[in-house]
Amino acid sequence: MSDTIDRVDTPEVIDRLIVRFAGDSGDGMQLTGDRFTTVSASFGNDLSTLPDFPAEIRAPAGTVNGVSSFQVQISDHDITTPGDEPNVLVAMNPAALKADLHRLERGGTLIINTDAFDERNLDKAGYTDSPLDDGTIDGYRVIRVPMTSITKEACAPLGVKPRDAERSKNFFALGLVSFMYSRPTEPTLEWIAEKFGSREQVAAANTAAFTAGLNYAETTEAVGHRYEVRPASLPAGEYTSITGNTALSWGLVAAGQLAKLPVTLGSYPITPASDILHELSKHKNFGVRTVQAEDEIAAVGVALGAAFAGHLGVTTTSGPGVALKSETISLAVSIELPLLVIDIQRGGPSTGLPTKTEASDLNLAIYGRHGEAPLPVVAAYSPADCFDAAIEAARIALKYRTPVILLSDGYLANGSEPWCLPDVDGLPDISVPFTAAPNDVDDDGQPVFHPYLRDPDTLARPWAIPGTPGLMHRVGGLEKADITGNVNYTPENHAKMGDLRAAKIAGIAADYDPVEITGDTDASVCVVGWGSTWAAIDAAVQRRRRNGHKVAWVHLRHLNPLPNDLGDVLQRFDQVIVPELNRGQLCNILRANYLIDAQPVSKVAGLPFTTREIEDAIEEATP
Repeated sequence: MSDTIDRVDTPEVIDRLIVRFAGDSGDGMQLTGDRFTTVSASFGNDLSTLPDFPAEIRAPAGTVNGVSSFQVQISDHDITTPGDEPNVLVAMNPAALKADLHRLERGGTLIINTDAFDERNLDKAGYTDSPLDDGTIDGYRVIRVPMTSITKEACAPLGVKPRDAERSKNFFALGLVSFMYSRPTEPTLEWIAEKFGSREQVAAANTAAFTAGLNYAETTEAVGHRYEVRPASLPAGEYTSITGNTALSWGLVAAGQLAKLPVTLGSYPITPASDILHELSKHKNFGVRTVQAEDEIAAVGVALGAAFAGHLGVTTTSGPGVALKSETISLAVSIELPLLVIDIQRGGPSTGLPTKTEASDLNLAIYGRHGEAPLPVVAAYSPADCFDAAIEAARIALKYRTPVILLSDGYLANGSEPWCLPDVDGLPDISVPFTAAPNDVDDDGQPVFHPYLRDPDTLARPWAIPGTPGLMHRVGGLEKADITGNVNYTPENHAKMGDLRAAKIAGIAADYDPVEITGDTDASVCVVGWGSTWAAIDAAVQRRRRNGHKVAWVHLRHLNPLPNDLGDVLQRFDQVIVPELNRGQLCNILRANYLIDAQPVSKVAGLPFTTREIEDAIEEATP
């Protein structure tokens, strides 16, 4: 710890802490939360985060629609969620207070930047009277701090203009909370020096503001004594804090190395998938090519063309982009080439809620193409799991020569958690051989290449790089003849090719491990989850079982085809509930496939489930 904040009192040890930083989208709350998270990760805490961005590109400053928040839970034990109710809310202005006060636990700590509560800001936030005086904040432990004015005063000796100094008030808030909860300070000071090294005055202002926050917390009686969340006991290994989009990007890099193929990403920027394009563009040394296309259709065309040329073709997008790419994805189904389509889901329909999370693209992923065009669908379940999900999607695409849709969502994409770096030697070999010579003979006994002569085990067709001598063949959207690949319109051939494509996708389920039941196999209620519901379900199931209740849980990684033994597993239970961030899309699929009375637990609010919501649903379903 820095000598700046050493005191004679010993911090009170607590096992967990949930902090929510909230302010205008220009107040740097995402940066503040990220720095608090990074320092806590380096300290050894387990953690989970929930960045919450405004849905508008730039909502009017000071309005509720413009509030940007960042929630993080840190703990000394294993956790999976950012917590239901913050213990601490930092409100940088009236709009932040109005937007997020209802989230704060009763009796929780409320840290308010009182300088922002002037008549103009109160009016923009929709307050007729000041919430600081009308009883709105009664029942909370309130720490009133004139953050803006103290920050300006701290920066004045540096020659920083008041308007520029005001931009550093987020670091004052970070310093204040860092002292209160015994966070190491050196990493933040070092980061400021490195990040703003080329702008000395900015670095000096942020350092001064951070230090002023530390010193204010140390000297004011309002803060009281400090608290400490000690490091968690995590399995041995080297850890880093990682977001879902970064983990997914690294998974794609790893997949290229494991497949011994160059990776080509064709992408058009779209929230919340754009960070994958940004991250992959940094890794040319691993054979990664990135193309920012002029639109979504061009982006998937680049990826499919790359697959035809022998690359691991990838395209990233969100729901609106998947809709635009659907014709080319259908083409990939027809010509049977490996292609990864990564959908970072967001609230819809149409533009919907670009920065808010939802998982309502499952029907689109499974059915959203013309004709009979089945393809595998894989879903990541946590930020760190995005790495493994990317490798699994690539494995399936390469082995079975098929496009694969990989589903993530905004909650996973922007959320972060500790990730133990994997043993590279333990990652799977997903390489596949290219066809290099003719694979059949014609009626005259001469060697010939047949592009649809299938592997008898996987039904995958051969993959030949264009230009390989003797392996000339055509691809395209017109129906091809079995084996030869010649254009063929006959009803018999079309039916046969449709059956073969469907059988190939259905056969992928033979690769899966048996369905794993978490919890009590003799429970009456089974929770079936997929995607990012994993975190809240995990916490709810643990809590129910700790309280003496039996509950079972099945979480699905593969959504199409479903596991072969899933129906038998689910029919063991009296009640099956399916929490989803949609109106019950997987639930309807389970009901249709297995004729079970599965019940949906739906949430379509732009927010992930809380643990309490899942726990209440389990309790309601329990006889």
